[in-house]
Amino acid sequence: TKNVAWKAALPGRGHASPIVWQDQVFLVACLPERQERVLLCLDRRTGRERWRRVVIKSPLETIHRLNSRASGTPATDGRQVYVTFMKIDGRKIPAPNVGTPRLITPGTIMVAAFDMAGQRRWQKEVGSFISAHGFNTCPVLHEDLVIINGDHDGEAYIVALDRASGKERWRVARENKTRSYVTPIIREIGGRTQMVLSGSKSVVSYDPSSGKRHWSINGPTQQFVASMVFDGKRFFVTGGYPERHILAIRPDGRGDVTDTHIAWRARRGAAYVPSPIVVGPYFLLVADSGIASCFQATDGKRLWMERLGGGHSASAVSANGLVYFVSDKGTTTVLRPGPEFAVVARNEIDEPISASPAISQGNLFLRMEKHLYCIGSKSK
Repeated sequence: TKNVAWKAALPGRGHASPIVWQDQVFLVACLPERQERVLLCLDRRTGRERWRRVVIKSPLETIHRLNSRASGTPATDGRQVYVTFMKIDGRKIPAPNVGTPRLITPGTIMVAAFDMAGQRRWQKEVGSFISAHGFNTCPVLHEDLVIINGDHDGEAYIVALDRASGKERWRVARENKTRSYVTPIIREIGGRTQMVLSGSKSVVSYDPSSGKRHWSINGPTQQFVASMVFDGKRFFVTGGYPERHILAIRPDGRGDVTDTHIAWRARRGAAYVPSPIVVGPYFLLVADSGIASCFQATDGKRLWMERLGGGHSASAVSANGLVYFVSDKGTTTVLRPGPEFAVVARNEIDEPISASPAISQGNLFLRMEKHLYCIGSKSK
């Protein structure tokens, strides 16, 4: 209980991370007994539930044992909260792109917007979704758009909606039609706005205002989950399946840059699910198996490789120059990035976790299996 500001019981299940806006904490959950997918708003200072809204009511989709039916982390601009869920269409079909034959439930991606008081503003079905691993996509906000990555084992796409109305503004096809779960990142680089993501047998940079492609890299493998990071000079990829790769990519290319813009590559210690992080000159990641690595971001020199213990699904976060890695069993290892492996602290909460931590106003928010923890001093 040391340094726990509050602990709040959560309904249902979900792997989506919490997000914080001022004194409101938002997160999503699936209530399986009611077949409901809900958006929750909690008070940041106390953990008390302010409101709860049912986004959709739909029979439960088939999922991978490591997934949930509420895995898409919401996004907010302070005016509206944007959420995504899957709504099945009632069929069962043979799972594509799997080693073991089985039936799965296809459906559509549902996107909804609620105001900060919990009033639904719009809801839209944006396209089909088929995956043996179940659903996850996290909304990305850019200017007046909300952007949805629809990578799946069918007619895949990326689609941009108008934030105010939900009206479709642009759509691009993802021609490799292979499931991936990567959240795009958007950066301003050399006079170009780039939205970059790995997934579906490629790494691609788009203009988020129009969907126009800047550059692309073939592969280096088929499926990806971890999102990319950027250190101001290079994009970094870790993934995927069936092969694991770590890539550093120069961002100034045009067209196919597969043979020209990979700055460095590594294979050992690559992560599939947890996203990596960059802190100063260091690129850090933890593999799903719990083995962490620290590289020099400039040239890919591995400075150390150490076992943290336990499996890892949550992505790393940083604050005050430290990096926080949270294991599936609820152990947080706090590291100081540098040429030597330096553990500052290890803290345990005896509860499973798959969501990534959120940090706001001096507090660390951990969405465990059944509770949301606020770590730090009590908020005023």
